[in-house]
Amino acid sequence: MKIAFLGLGIMGRPMASKLVAAGHEVSVWNRSARQHVDGATTAVSPADAAKDAEVVWLCVADTAAVERVVFAEDGAEQSLREGMIVVDSSTISPSATLRFAERVNARGVHWVDAPITGSKIGAENGQLIFMVGGSNEAVEALQPLFKAMGKLVIHIGETGKGQAAKISMNLMIALIYEGFAEAFVLSSKLGVDPHKLIELIQASMVRSGVVDYKAPFVLRRDYSPNFPLRLMHKDIHLMLDTAKEVRVKLPALETVDEIYELSSEEGWDDLDFAATLALLEKWAGLGGQPK
Repeated sequence: MKIAFLGLGIMGRPMASKLVAAGHEVSVWNRSARQHVDGATTAVSPADAAKDAEVVWLCVADTAAVERVVFAEDGAEQSLREGMIVVDSSTISPSATLRFAERVNARGVHWVDAPITGSKIGAENGQLIFMVGGSNEAVEALQPLFKAMGKLVIHIGETGKGQAAKISMNLMIALIYEGFAEAFVLSSKLGVDPHKLIELIQASMVRSGVVDYKAPFVLRRDYSPNFPLRLMHKDIHLMLDTAKEVRVKLPALETVDEIYELSSEEGWDDLDFAATLALLEKWAGLGGQPK
């Protein structure tokens, strides 16, 4: 298939590479700096990347970035033709997704929201999980591309439902990790060997995939970005804003948001979100300066 891939960040670049490796014809474009993917054509604008494409695939930072990349003067919209599919693997507002979809639907173009989970390692290994919102027809047409980049596709429902599921899942990740971080710091202050705490967690009912993934990095105090703190913080704001739209109260998340605000003030935006633990360590007098 002919694919325009827009956004070559931590997740987007390896995703585009997987599509090339699977034999697809890929044109790439990146917003912040021009980047090259081996085997792909490098475009000068989103419109240029999309001009001969069957599928336009997005993986950018936030709702505003999606809007600019698609609908700006040189955006992909200029090259959209009837029957094309726009796929958005960014994590953005569900309500904005519906607005964007309505606009491209008017041109006979499908919009599929397909946010991802699996972090940097999953993208590099082609082991992503896609949670998808869109028509059965469009989702079925995309199966070869999903297969090239991931291990599982869950068709959540109609357009917008993929984004709704993604922010709900990330809400759980943020809260689960915060619970682990607080337990880790409290037990450390009380003299518990951190390795023993992890052993206990992994042997008991509180075991979590979030902790399994993050614990080795925490034990090494390695906060290199798999999922940057600034992006999780952005997602937390998405969750809170969306909850206001539908009149849902999220009191625990409101408290966690304060931790992210203060971590951001420490200058840790580009570290992994696991660095929020270092803020708790700092308050507890246990050091707390991430590497």
